[in-house]
Amino acid sequence: MARLTLLRALSNASILLFTWRRGTSVGTDLFGNRYYKGPARRGSKRERRWVIYAGEPEASTVPPEWHAWMHHQPVAPPSESPATQRPWMLPPQANQTGTENAYRPPGHQLEGGKRRPATGDYESWTPPT
Repeated sequence: MARLTLLRALSNASILLFTWRRGTSVGTDLFGNRYYKGPARRGSKRERRWVIYAGEPEASTVPPEWHAWMHHQPVAPPSESPATQRPWMLPPQANQTGTENAYRPPGHQLEGGKRRPATGDYESWTPPT
């Protein structure tokens, strides 16, 4: 977990103050992240959209439907028009890289460093001379 520095604390406070003054809540996702919209910046026609993370700021915890909304793909947020859930779709997961839950292939040093022996069905290619 990162140390809370003065700069980070002031940054968090300014984001919360801006959200309180100018933001309108549009919904919450299954991870507890809260999504907001606000008036467009000067010289822009698009409204501002942002997220307040429920824990550590980790972009991979934003589900696909909210990611699309944040990038102005649909006009309405997923809280107003839920995405179609197909039977083959898995629930979103945060990126596990760098954690104990990260995928490690067989033979990885942290998985014991040993792979199963080759089955003998492999023939190496030799270039023609």
